[in-house]
Amino acid sequence: MRRERASDERPHIWVGDTPWPVRLVPHAQSRRYRLVFDGARGELRLTLPRRASAARAIKWASEQQDWLAEQVGKTAAPVQVGPGTALPLFGMERRIEWTATAPRAVRAEGDRLSVGGPAETVGRRIERWLKAAALDIMTRESREIAARAGLTVGRVGVGDPRSRWGSCTHDGDLRYSWRLVMAPDHVRRATVAHEVAHLRHMDHSAAFHALVDDLHDGDVGAARAWLRREGRGLHRYRFT
Repeated sequence: MRRERASDERPHIWVGDTPWPVRLVPHAQSRRYRLVFDGARGELRLTLPRRASAARAIKWASEQQDWLAEQVGKTAAPVQVGPGTALPLFGMERRIEWTATAPRAVRAEGDRLSVGGPAETVGRRIERWLKAAALDIMTRESREIAARAGLTVGRVGVGDPRSRWGSCTHDGDLRYSWRLVMAPDHVRRATVAHEVAHLRHMDHSAAFHALVDDLHDGDVGAARAWLRREGRGLHRYRFT
């Protein structure tokens, strides 16, 4: 199979016919190369002595094909977002339709995300659009769900954590992974209900879980199962 050029500007290592991005980590105390596969980020992390040659380190890593194939086989290949890419939005696949002369602003039209402007910035603009949509939707849902329980929400924000989908502070501030906007609606709303419930119960007691069930209008267990099964895949989409 012919190898296509990797679109990410970072170094890549080919594993079979798939390019995997490599994060180089020079380390003053390191005496040898160390290669780690980060499935959540969809990348390889290569630690090397600070004065070592990056080219030689990448060559060494590329020679570890058996190990690489075993590791990357445990997860889906990363997807570099750009014109023509299909990515999920609210759990449904949408294809990015790019036309140079179309408006630069992203528009959701049926099963498409339409966008114009420079092709090389499409990924970044799609990411900004998704983040804005996530913040708007989950701010509104947080306040609506909290109001039903007589609770008050502080500030709502979004980020891109790898280890959790949401968090709640003692001050009543809520923060979510913006990638939840790519998940089905019931999964996102169950996560919002979970964090809102923490406004009353800063634990995972029986009372907490009972409140989550009351606040969510669907099957909480099914939403959690979806995130355990599919959540990691939401992190494979790369926008820059």
